[in-house]
Amino acid sequence: MADDPQRLKVAFIGSHGVGKTTLCYGLAARLKARDVSLEVVHEVARQCPLPINEQTSVAAQSWILHTQVAAEIVAAERYPVVVCDRSALDNYVYMWLAGGRQRSVEVMMEAWMSTYDLLVLVPIVDEPRPDGLRATDPSFQRAVEEGVRRELQRRGLTALMLDPGTRDGWLSLVEDAVMTRLAPPQLPLL
Repeated sequence: MADDPQRLKVAFIGSHGVGKTTLCYGLAARLKARDVSLEVVHEVARQCPLPINEQTSVAAQSWILHTQVAAEIVAAERYPVVVCDRSALDNYVYMWLAGGRQRSVEVMMEAWMSTYDLLVLVPIVDEPRPDGLRATDPSFQRAVEEGVRRELQRRGLTALMLDPGTRDGWLSLVEDAVMTRLAPPQLPLL
């Protein structure tokens, strides 16, 4: 996708409880209002039949990571724009927090990261609120965010870093970044 200006895959990344899902839906609504054909790949952790959060395992995180990749493959085949609630990177961070580095999975994750055109790091602004599924321990939330930031840097990946102090403008900032990437090349004006 990265080389086709009319195709785009965006992933909101970061810890749980930071607003990634809200941003996904907001961006999808704004892009649909502009007649952009797209699919949202929802966070698959909610469908995982194995324990997640602090009780997770390498097996559970492997299920989540591979299910995420499969959903992205299907969405990208059907729609020119894909908006992902998470990426392979943050799914991998949960995995290594559960059981350490998994070299075979890490190789696949590294290769998969090249399929994203735009990564958007959503920072922690508030402590996680109970939603009936995700962890509410602030230290676990911070450990995930620190892991995501560390992995971005370790792998030399670029992300649009949202500023915690400008939350009200996040959606417009991401929409502008997406539309810039989707815009047809312009001829210079005289």
